[in-house]
Amino acid sequence: MREITVAVVQMDTKLGEPEANLAKMSDFVRKISSAQKVDVIVFPELATTGYECGVKFTQLAQRVPGPSTNVMAQRANEQGVHIAFGMASKERVESILFNSAVLIGPEGDVVTQYRKIHLKGEEQMLFRPGFRLEVAEIAAGAVGLQVGWDVFFPEGTRALCLDGAEVILVSAAWDNARAEEWRTFISARAAENACFVCAANRVGEEPATTFAGESMIVGPRGQVIVDLDETTEGYIVAKLNLDESRRIREETQIFQTRQPLSYRAVVRKY
Repeated sequence: MREITVAVVQMDTKLGEPEANLAKMSDFVRKISSAQKVDVIVFPELATTGYECGVKFTQLAQRVPGPSTNVMAQRANEQGVHIAFGMASKERVESILFNSAVLIGPEGDVVTQYRKIHLKGEEQMLFRPGFRLEVAEIAAGAVGLQVGWDVFFPEGTRALCLDGAEVILVSAAWDNARAEEWRTFISARAAENACFVCAANRVGEEPATTFAGESMIVGPRGQVIVDLDETTEGYIVAKLNLDESRRIREETQIFQTRQPLSYRAVVRKY
């Protein structure tokens, strides 16, 4: 049996205070790891900075690797765990910023960095959209990263699963006004790809946003395995049987019965 144990963290962040947020994330890593053995811990979108930093992101964004990834690399190495978390990243050109998710390995290495492709609202004025969707092969299985509004678009999750992902790690800062959509999309992305989706969402408030919480781990038939409510800071853990994903894919033939020639409109820009 192929198994992976994933912990999903639901937390509030202090706006524009990376050191305080990294300290809270470190506490969560220690608490989770001391309670049980886990393979991956997932934190929300922009967990190191908060969401509504505006132009301050130009000062808060960091390179990868850099100070924030170094802190999380130390925690990952101490506990022998993978850590996925959201942060604002930048290239060598200081003005080019990305809303990123980073996966750190238990050796303290950066396994992969994903840059959010689907930017929502004001994010489009602050960040540059990413382009690449890559599956990360870790010892426990094949995982893909998504950030926030990415789950609104089925194409990204499908592309990751066609490339072998069986577990999708979602870091989100989804607002409370669209909480029902959040629940729907997470379950739909899991069911339509027969994959597990482990979704960490923010709680708390910032000046213009109340975050929805409702972090969850969903199985390959779209069923909620475990979840949190809309206000609680905390974490959830589930042991996932990856053979279940493979079995359902084989039974339903969901990838083999696709008809890509009929979907040409999907790759048209407008």
